[in-house]
Amino acid sequence: MPGLEPQQRSDFAGRRWAGVVLGIAVGALAMLVIARQAAPSAWSGWAARWLGRNTQIDVSQPTVVNKIQQLQRLETVVYTMDKIVSGERENAVLPDFLAGDRLLMLVHGEVVAGVDFTGLKSGDVVLTGKRVRLRLPNAQVFSTRVDNARTRVYSRQTGLLVPVDPNLESKVREEAERQLQQAALLDGILKTANLNARTTLMSLLQGLGFEQVEFD
Repeated sequence: MPGLEPQQRSDFAGRRWAGVVLGIAVGALAMLVIARQAAPSAWSGWAARWLGRNTQIDVSQPTVVNKIQQLQRLETVVYTMDKIVSGERENAVLPDFLAGDRLLMLVHGEVVAGVDFTGLKSGDVVLTGKRVRLRLPNAQVFSTRVDNARTRVYSRQTGLLVPVDPNLESKVREEAERQLQQAALLDGILKTANLNARTTLMSLLQGLGFEQVEFD
């Protein structure tokens, strides 16, 4: 430009190029912001490829076995039931109205079942690429419990010549637990526990990146 010293011309040219570079940078940034808002999924894929932030998950056999073992005693089903259970004491000689003791109890209880993975062995898990084959431990009943807060004596008949037997109620509660567990087994609680365990493991293993999950 006429009338400018060489140093002034150099400073002017430098400022002009700086302005051009700044304008390009601002324009590029604006385009990136618009692209991200318009297509967030595409932006995420582009960012993952170019910024190198892919998630890596260790799916080696020891890791998979350890992940499953961490489930420990996995409770997969709870049965709740109400039953009327009876118990009685009889005298070999005297009739019940004189020496008998009979109790009817309305019992509320629950039976919990699931699969214990603590004993899972490496041979129970076979990996082939994105496929995993698993041999499940057998389902089992973990606990049977009578809910004392919701259990009550429905009726009690004691003979005229004998006192109330303090142990009869305890015996009836023990029998109630046995009957609750037996009813749950007959209703297929172990099959349900096994199916629910498979569903849980399916979600876990698919989360680790496996595409095909099979059970023995």
